[in-house]
Amino acid sequence: MGIKETIRKFPDSPGVYLMKDAKGRVIYVGKAGSLKKRVSSYFTKSKRKARTVLLVSQIKDIDYIQTNSEAEALIYEASLIKSKRPKFNIELKDDKSYPYLKLTVNEKYPRLFITRRVEDDGAKYYGPYTNVKLLKQALSFIQTIFPFRTCGRLGRRLCINYHIAKCPGPCAGKIYKREYKRMVNELRLFLEGRRHRLVRTLSCHMEAASKSLNFEDALLIRNRIRALSTLVTKRRVPGPMDQVDELKFLLNLKRRPKRIEAFDISNIHGREAVGSMVAFYDGKPDKKNYRKFKIKTVNRIDDYKMMREVVRRRYRRLLEERRSLPDLIIIDGGRGHLSSAVKELKRLRINHIPAIGIAKEFEHIYTPKRPLPIILPKDSSVLQLIKRIRDEAHRFARRYHIALRRKKMFAR
Repeated sequence: MGIKETIRKFPDSPGVYLMKDAKGRVIYVGKAGSLKKRVSSYFTKSKRKARTVLLVSQIKDIDYIQTNSEAEALIYEASLIKSKRPKFNIELKDDKSYPYLKLTVNEKYPRLFITRRVEDDGAKYYGPYTNVKLLKQALSFIQTIFPFRTCGRLGRRLCINYHIAKCPGPCAGKIYKREYKRMVNELRLFLEGRRHRLVRTLSCHMEAASKSLNFEDALLIRNRIRALSTLVTKRRVPGPMDQVDELKFLLNLKRRPKRIEAFDISNIHGREAVGSMVAFYDGKPDKKNYRKFKIKTVNRIDDYKMMREVVRRRYRRLLEERRSLPDLIIIDGGRGHLSSAVKELKRLRINHIPAIGIAKEFEHIYTPKRPLPIILPKDSSVLQLIKRIRDEAHRFARRYHIALRRKKMFAR
Protein backbone atom coordinates (compact mmCIF):
# COMPACT_ATOMS: atom_id res chain seq x y z
CA MET A 1 0.00 0.00 0.00
CA GLY A 2 1.41 3.40 -1.03
CA ILE A 3 1.81 6.38 1.32
CA LYS A 4 -1.00 8.40 -0.29
CA GLU A 5 -3.37 5.43 -0.11
CA THR A 6 -2.47 5.02 3.57
CA ILE A 7 -3.21 8.70 4.28
CA ARG A 8 -6.68 8.41 2.71
CA LYS A 9 -7.59 6.08 5.59
CA PHE A 10 -6.45 8.58 8.25
CA PRO A 11 -9.27 10.08 10.37
CA ASP A 12 -10.38 13.70 10.11
CA SER A 13 -9.72 14.24 13.83
CA PRO A 14 -6.95 15.39 16.22
CA GLY A 15 -3.85 13.34 16.85
CA VAL A 16 -0.12 12.84 16.48
CA TYR A 17 1.59 11.46 13.38
CA LEU A 18 4.95 9.67 13.21
CA MET A 19 6.85 9.67 9.91
CA LYS A 20 9.33 6.82 9.38
CA ASP A 21 12.19 6.14 6.98
CA ALA A 22 13.07 2.94 5.08
CA LYS A 23 14.64 1.42 8.22
CA GLY A 24 11.53 2.07 10.31
CA ARG A 25 13.14 4.91 12.28
CA VAL A 26 10.91 7.81 13.32
CA ILE A 27 12.28 10.89 11.52
CA TYR A 28 9.53 13.41 12.32
CA VAL A 29 6.70 13.75 14.86
CA GLY A 30 3.91 16.29 14.51
CA LYS A 31 0.45 17.07 15.86
CA ALA A 32 -2.70 18.02 13.99
CA GLY A 33 -6.28 19.15 14.45
CA SER A 34 -7.10 16.93 11.45
CA LEU A 35 -4.68 14.07 10.84
CA LYS A 36 -5.89 13.49 7.28
CA LYS A 37 -5.63 17.16 6.20
CA ARG A 38 -2.32 17.87 7.93
CA VAL A 39 -0.47 14.78 6.71
CA SER A 40 -1.92 15.15 3.19
CA SER A 41 -0.53 18.70 3.04
CA TYR A 42 3.04 17.35 3.05
CA PHE A 43 2.42 15.67 -0.29
CA THR A 44 0.96 18.65 -2.18
CA LYS A 45 3.55 20.06 -4.57
CA SER A 46 2.70 23.76 -4.21
CA LYS A 47 4.88 26.05 -2.06
CA ARG A 48 6.85 23.44 -0.13
CA LYS A 49 9.97 24.48 1.77
CA ALA A 50 13.26 22.77 0.93
CA ARG A 51 13.29 21.13 4.37
CA THR A 52 9.81 19.68 3.77
CA VAL A 53 10.84 18.35 0.35
CA LEU A 54 13.84 16.63 1.99
CA LEU A 55 11.63 15.17 4.73
CA VAL A 56 9.03 13.84 2.27
CA SER A 57 11.73 12.21 0.14
CA GLN A 58 12.71 10.04 3.12
CA ILE A 59 9.21 9.03 4.29
CA LYS A 60 8.39 5.35 3.73
CA ASP A 61 5.65 4.84 6.33
CA ILE A 62 3.42 6.93 8.62
CA ASP A 63 1.75 5.92 11.89
CA TYR A 64 -0.73 7.99 13.83
CA ILE A 65 -2.16 8.20 17.34
CA GLN A 66 -5.68 9.60 17.46
CA THR A 67 -6.56 11.74 20.51
CA ASN A 68 -9.69 13.39 21.86
CA SER A 69 -8.39 16.93 21.35
CA GLU A 70 -5.51 18.88 19.85
CA ALA A 71 -4.44 19.85 23.38
CA GLU A 72 -3.92 16.18 24.25
CA ALA A 73 -2.06 15.71 20.96
CA LEU A 74 0.32 18.48 22.04
CA ILE A 75 1.37 16.50 25.15
CA TYR A 76 1.92 13.35 23.11
CA GLU A 77 3.91 15.23 20.47
CA ALA A 78 6.42 16.52 23.03
CA SER A 79 6.82 13.18 24.82
CA LEU A 80 7.34 11.34 21.52
CA ILE A 81 9.92 13.88 20.35
CA LYS A 82 11.78 13.37 23.62
CA SER A 83 11.70 9.56 23.46
CA LYS A 84 12.20 9.08 19.68
CA ARG A 85 14.55 12.03 19.01
CA PRO A 86 13.52 12.38 15.33
CA LYS A 87 16.21 14.12 13.29
CA PHE A 88 13.78 16.60 11.70
CA ASN A 89 12.56 17.77 15.14
CA ILE A 90 15.94 18.44 16.76
CA GLU A 91 16.11 22.22 16.18
CA LEU A 92 12.78 22.65 17.99
CA LYS A 93 14.13 20.79 21.03
CA ASP A 94 16.99 23.27 21.40
CA ASP A 95 14.91 26.45 21.03
CA LYS A 96 14.47 28.15 24.43
CA SER A 97 11.70 30.53 23.27
CA TYR A 98 9.04 27.82 23.32
CA PRO A 99 6.99 27.11 26.47
CA TYR A 100 7.78 24.18 28.75
CA LEU A 101 6.02 22.42 31.61
CA LYS A 102 7.98 22.67 34.86
CA LEU A 103 7.57 20.10 37.65
CA THR A 104 9.20 21.29 40.89
CA VAL A 105 10.25 17.84 42.14
CA ASN A 106 12.58 19.39 44.76
CA GLU A 107 9.63 20.91 46.68
CA LYS A 108 7.77 19.13 49.50
CA TYR A 109 4.58 19.17 47.41
CA PRO A 110 5.70 19.64 43.77
CA ARG A 111 3.85 21.99 41.39
CA LEU A 112 3.34 21.75 37.64
CA PHE A 113 3.09 24.95 35.63
CA ILE A 114 4.02 26.59 32.31
CA THR A 115 7.32 28.45 31.96
CA ARG A 116 9.56 29.83 29.21
CA ARG A 117 12.69 29.77 31.37
CA VAL A 118 14.70 26.55 31.68
CA GLU A 119 17.00 26.76 34.70
CA ASP A 120 19.45 24.46 36.45
CA ASP A 121 17.35 24.31 39.62
CA GLY A 122 16.69 20.59 40.09
CA ALA A 123 13.21 20.76 38.56
CA LYS A 124 11.98 18.55 35.71
CA TYR A 125 11.20 20.29 32.41
CA TYR A 126 8.96 18.84 29.70
CA GLY A 127 8.74 20.18 26.18
CA PRO A 128 9.24 22.34 24.29
CA TYR A 129 5.63 22.78 23.17
CA THR A 130 4.56 24.68 20.08
CA ASN A 131 1.31 26.33 21.23
CA VAL A 132 0.88 27.93 24.66
CA LYS A 133 -2.92 28.18 24.30
CA LEU A 134 -3.22 24.45 23.67
CA LEU A 135 -0.73 23.80 26.45
CA LYS A 136 -2.99 25.59 28.96
CA GLN A 137 -5.91 23.43 27.83
CA ALA A 138 -3.75 20.32 28.16
CA LEU A 139 -2.63 21.34 31.66
CA SER A 140 -6.25 21.71 32.75
CA PHE A 141 -7.03 18.28 31.31
CA ILE A 142 -4.05 16.67 33.10
CA GLN A 143 -5.34 18.04 36.42
CA THR A 144 -8.57 16.06 36.02
CA ILE A 145 -6.52 12.82 35.99
CA PHE A 146 -3.64 13.81 38.29
CA PRO A 147 -4.78 16.57 40.70
CA PHE A 148 -1.71 18.61 41.66
CA ARG A 149 -0.80 21.82 43.46
CA THR A 150 -0.51 25.01 41.37
CA CYS A 151 -0.30 27.78 44.00
CA GLY A 152 3.03 29.55 44.52
CA ARG A 153 3.02 29.32 48.33
CA LEU A 154 1.46 26.77 50.64
CA GLY A 155 -1.29 28.48 52.59
CA ARG A 156 -3.70 27.08 55.16
CA ARG A 157 -6.96 27.63 53.34
CA LEU A 158 -8.32 25.36 50.65
CA CYS A 159 -8.27 26.91 47.17
CA ILE A 160 -10.91 26.73 44.45
CA ASN A 161 -8.99 23.93 42.69
CA TYR A 162 -9.55 21.67 45.70
CA HIS A 163 -13.30 22.20 45.52
CA ILE A 164 -13.40 21.31 41.80
CA ALA A 165 -11.20 18.20 42.35
CA LYS A 166 -8.12 19.61 40.61
CA CYS A 167 -5.94 19.79 43.73
CA PRO A 168 -5.71 17.23 46.59
CA GLY A 169 -5.35 20.00 49.22
CA PRO A 170 -1.83 19.51 50.66
CA CYS A 171 -1.97 23.00 52.22
CA ALA A 172 -4.74 21.85 54.58
CA GLY A 173 -3.33 18.37 55.20
CA LYS A 174 -5.91 16.63 52.99
CA ILE A 175 -3.30 14.26 51.54
CA TYR A 176 -0.28 12.49 53.04
CA LYS A 177 3.14 13.42 51.68
CA ARG A 178 3.87 9.85 50.49
CA GLU A 179 0.54 9.69 48.62
CA TYR A 180 1.25 13.00 46.91
CA LYS A 181 4.75 11.82 45.98
CA ARG A 182 3.30 8.64 44.46
CA MET A 183 0.87 10.70 42.40
CA VAL A 184 3.73 12.94 41.21
CA ASN A 185 5.68 9.85 40.08
CA GLU A 186 2.63 8.74 38.08
CA LEU A 187 2.37 12.24 36.60
CA ARG A 188 6.01 12.03 35.50
CA LEU A 189 5.36 8.73 33.70
CA PHE A 190 2.45 10.37 31.91
CA LEU A 191 4.45 13.43 30.84
CA GLU A 192 7.28 11.20 29.60
CA GLY A 193 4.84 9.26 27.42
CA ARG A 194 5.40 5.96 29.27
CA ARG A 195 1.74 4.99 29.11
CA HIS A 196 2.04 1.21 29.46
CA ARG A 197 4.40 1.55 32.44
CA LEU A 198 1.94 3.99 34.03
CA VAL A 199 -1.07 1.68 33.58
CA ARG A 200 0.95 -1.21 35.03
CA THR A 201 1.99 0.92 38.04
CA LEU A 202 -1.59 2.07 38.66
CA SER A 203 -2.83 -1.53 38.42
CA CYS A 204 -0.35 -2.55 41.15
CA HIS A 205 -1.55 0.32 43.36
CA MET A 206 -5.16 -0.72 42.75
CA GLU A 207 -4.34 -4.30 43.78
CA ALA A 208 -2.64 -3.09 46.98
CA ALA A 209 -5.63 -0.90 47.85
CA SER A 210 -8.04 -3.80 47.26
CA LYS A 211 -5.94 -6.15 49.43
CA SER A 212 -6.04 -3.58 52.24
CA LEU A 213 -9.83 -3.36 51.82
CA ASN A 214 -9.37 0.29 50.87
CA PHE A 215 -12.00 0.09 48.18
CA GLU A 216 -12.50 3.86 47.88
CA ASP A 217 -8.87 4.36 46.84
CA ALA A 218 -9.06 1.32 44.56
CA LEU A 219 -12.08 2.85 42.84
CA LEU A 220 -10.31 6.20 42.37
CA ILE A 221 -7.30 4.46 40.82
CA ARG A 222 -9.55 2.38 38.57
CA ASN A 223 -11.20 5.57 37.34
CA ARG A 224 -7.77 7.04 36.65
CA ILE A 225 -6.86 3.99 34.55
CA ARG A 226 -10.11 4.35 32.62
CA ALA A 227 -9.46 8.05 32.01
CA LEU A 228 -6.04 7.21 30.62
CA SER A 229 -7.51 4.53 28.36
CA THR A 230 -9.82 7.11 26.78
CA LEU A 231 -6.97 9.59 26.26
CA VAL A 232 -5.83 7.83 23.11
CA THR A 233 -8.98 6.57 21.44
CA LYS A 234 -7.62 4.93 18.32
CA ARG A 235 -4.30 4.03 16.82
CA ARG A 236 -3.34 2.67 13.46
CA VAL A 237 -2.10 -0.84 14.23
CA PRO A 238 1.69 -0.68 14.56
CA GLY A 239 3.93 -3.34 13.06
CA PRO A 240 4.31 -6.73 14.80
CA MET A 241 7.89 -5.87 15.85
CA ASP A 242 6.65 -2.76 17.73
CA GLN A 243 3.95 -4.82 19.46
CA VAL A 244 6.50 -7.41 20.62
CA ASP A 245 8.63 -4.64 22.14
CA GLU A 246 5.58 -3.23 23.95
CA LEU A 247 4.70 -6.72 25.21
CA LYS A 248 8.19 -7.07 26.73
CA PHE A 249 7.74 -3.75 28.50
CA LEU A 250 4.21 -4.50 29.73
CA LEU A 251 5.12 -7.88 31.25
CA ASN A 252 8.50 -6.64 32.51
CA LEU A 253 10.28 -9.49 30.73
CA LYS A 254 14.05 -9.88 30.91
CA ARG A 255 14.31 -10.54 27.19
CA ARG A 256 12.34 -9.66 24.09
CA PRO A 257 9.70 -12.38 23.43
CA LYS A 258 10.76 -13.10 19.85
CA ARG A 259 9.35 -16.63 19.96
CA ILE A 260 5.87 -17.05 21.46
CA GLU A 261 3.92 -20.31 21.74
CA ALA A 262 0.19 -20.41 22.54
CA PHE A 263 -2.04 -23.31 23.62
CA ASP A 264 -5.77 -24.03 23.42
CA ILE A 265 -8.08 -26.99 24.11
CA SER A 266 -11.14 -27.93 22.04
CA ASN A 267 -13.76 -30.60 22.78
CA ILE A 268 -17.50 -31.19 23.16
CA HIS A 269 -18.37 -32.74 26.52
CA GLY A 270 -14.92 -34.30 26.61
CA ARG A 271 -15.31 -36.11 23.27
CA GLU A 272 -12.79 -35.80 20.43
CA ALA A 273 -10.72 -33.66 22.77
CA VAL A 274 -7.70 -32.03 21.16
CA GLY A 275 -5.10 -29.43 21.93
CA SER A 276 -3.25 -27.00 19.72
CA MET A 277 0.02 -25.12 19.87
CA VAL A 278 0.75 -22.24 17.53
CA ALA A 279 4.08 -20.46 17.21
CA PHE A 280 4.73 -16.81 16.45
CA TYR A 281 8.12 -15.30 15.63
CA ASP A 282 8.57 -11.52 15.91
CA GLY A 283 4.80 -11.15 16.08
CA LYS A 284 4.11 -13.16 12.91
CA PRO A 285 2.72 -16.73 12.54
CA ASP A 286 5.38 -19.43 12.18
CA LYS A 287 3.05 -22.06 10.68
CA LYS A 288 5.67 -24.70 10.00
CA ASN A 289 6.05 -25.05 13.77
CA TYR A 290 2.34 -25.38 14.59
CA ARG A 291 1.49 -28.61 16.45
CA LYS A 292 -1.76 -30.47 17.20
CA PHE A 293 -2.41 -33.01 19.93
CA LYS A 294 -5.06 -35.69 20.36
CA ILE A 295 -5.79 -35.92 24.10
CA LYS A 296 -4.74 -39.37 25.39
CA THR A 297 -4.86 -39.34 29.20
CA VAL A 298 -8.17 -37.57 29.91
CA ASN A 299 -11.53 -39.11 28.94
CA ARG A 300 -13.91 -36.75 30.70
CA ILE A 301 -14.62 -33.00 30.80
CA ASP A 302 -11.49 -31.55 32.43
CA ASP A 303 -9.89 -28.74 30.44
CA TYR A 304 -7.27 -28.17 33.13
CA LYS A 305 -5.89 -31.72 32.93
CA MET A 306 -6.05 -31.58 29.16
CA MET A 307 -4.00 -28.40 29.19
CA ARG A 308 -1.44 -30.03 31.46
CA GLU A 309 -1.14 -33.00 29.10
CA VAL A 310 -0.58 -30.84 26.03
CA VAL A 311 2.00 -28.62 27.76
CA ARG A 312 3.77 -31.70 29.15
CA ARG A 313 3.96 -33.43 25.76
CA ARG A 314 5.17 -30.31 23.97
CA TYR A 315 8.01 -29.37 26.30
CA ARG A 316 9.08 -32.87 27.30
CA ARG A 317 9.79 -33.47 23.62
CA LEU A 318 11.67 -30.20 23.22
CA LEU A 319 13.81 -31.05 26.25
CA GLU A 320 14.50 -34.59 25.01
CA GLU A 321 15.53 -33.27 21.59
CA ARG A 322 17.49 -30.40 23.19
CA ARG A 323 15.67 -27.83 21.11
CA SER A 324 15.26 -24.18 22.03
CA LEU A 325 12.38 -23.13 24.27
CA PRO A 326 10.02 -20.18 23.64
CA ASP A 327 10.46 -16.75 25.21
CA LEU A 328 6.79 -16.56 26.26
CA ILE A 329 3.85 -18.97 26.59
CA ILE A 330 0.24 -17.83 26.14
CA ILE A 331 -2.61 -19.95 27.49
CA ASP A 332 -6.15 -19.56 26.18
CA GLY A 333 -8.02 -19.30 29.47
CA GLY A 334 -8.09 -17.61 32.84
CA ARG A 335 -6.44 -18.22 36.19
CA GLY A 336 -7.26 -21.97 36.32
CA HIS A 337 -5.92 -22.81 32.87
CA LEU A 338 -2.75 -20.79 33.47
CA SER A 339 -2.18 -22.42 36.87
CA SER A 340 -2.47 -25.88 35.32
CA ALA A 341 0.09 -25.05 32.65
CA VAL A 342 2.52 -23.48 35.14
CA LYS A 343 2.33 -26.57 37.41
CA GLU A 344 3.41 -28.72 34.48
CA LEU A 345 6.24 -26.34 33.62
CA LYS A 346 7.45 -26.63 37.23
CA ARG A 347 7.38 -30.43 37.02
CA LEU A 348 9.55 -30.20 33.91
CA ARG A 349 11.81 -27.67 35.70
CA ILE A 350 11.32 -25.02 33.04
CA ASN A 351 9.07 -22.66 35.00
CA HIS A 352 11.54 -19.85 34.22
CA ILE A 353 9.67 -19.43 30.92
CA PRO A 354 7.19 -16.53 31.36
CA ALA A 355 3.55 -17.58 30.90
CA ILE A 356 0.29 -15.64 30.75
CA GLY A 357 -3.37 -16.51 30.33
CA ILE A 358 -6.03 -14.48 28.54
CA ALA A 359 -9.69 -15.01 29.43
CA LYS A 360 -12.15 -14.65 26.56
CA GLU A 361 -15.08 -12.89 28.25
CA PHE A 362 -13.37 -9.68 29.37
CA GLU A 363 -9.95 -10.14 27.67
CA HIS A 364 -8.20 -9.85 31.04
CA ILE A 365 -4.56 -10.98 31.18
CA TYR A 366 -3.44 -13.24 34.03
CA THR A 367 0.10 -13.83 35.25
CA PRO A 368 1.23 -16.44 37.82
CA LYS A 369 2.35 -13.95 40.48
CA ARG A 370 -0.32 -11.23 40.29
CA PRO A 371 -3.55 -11.76 42.29
CA LEU A 372 -5.53 -9.47 39.96
CA PRO A 373 -5.52 -9.50 36.16
CA ILE A 374 -3.92 -6.88 33.94
CA ILE A 375 -6.67 -4.81 32.30
CA LEU A 376 -5.59 -3.10 29.08
CA PRO A 377 -7.53 -0.56 27.02
CA LYS A 378 -9.44 -2.22 24.18
CA ASP A 379 -7.39 -0.30 21.61
CA SER A 380 -4.06 -1.39 23.14
CA SER A 381 -1.74 -2.74 20.45
CA VAL A 382 -0.30 -5.23 22.98
CA LEU A 383 -3.77 -6.59 23.72
CA GLN A 384 -4.42 -6.89 19.98
CA LEU A 385 -1.22 -8.95 19.57
CA ILE A 386 -2.09 -11.28 22.47
CA LYS A 387 -5.65 -11.73 21.18
CA ARG A 388 -4.41 -12.43 17.65
CA ILE A 389 -2.11 -15.19 18.91
CA ARG A 390 -4.80 -16.61 21.24
CA ASP A 391 -7.42 -16.59 18.46
CA GLU A 392 -5.04 -18.38 16.10
CA ALA A 393 -4.51 -21.14 18.69
CA HIS A 394 -8.29 -21.40 19.11
CA ARG A 395 -8.85 -21.56 15.33
CA PHE A 396 -6.21 -24.27 14.88
CA ALA A 397 -7.57 -26.39 17.75
CA ARG A 398 -11.15 -26.08 16.57
CA ARG A 399 -10.25 -27.03 12.99
CA TYR A 400 -8.54 -30.20 14.22
CA HIS A 401 -11.46 -31.03 16.53
CA ILE A 402 -13.99 -30.65 13.69
CA ALA A 403 -11.81 -32.83 11.42
CA LEU A 404 -11.80 -35.63 14.02
CA ARG A 405 -15.57 -35.41 14.47
CA ARG A 406 -16.16 -35.65 10.72
CA LYS A 407 -13.77 -38.58 10.42
CA LYS A 408 -15.59 -40.43 13.20
CA MET A 409 -19.01 -39.64 11.71
CA PHE A 410 -18.13 -40.95 8.23
CA ALA A 411 -16.45 -44.04 9.71
CA ARG A 412 -19.79 -45.28 11.08
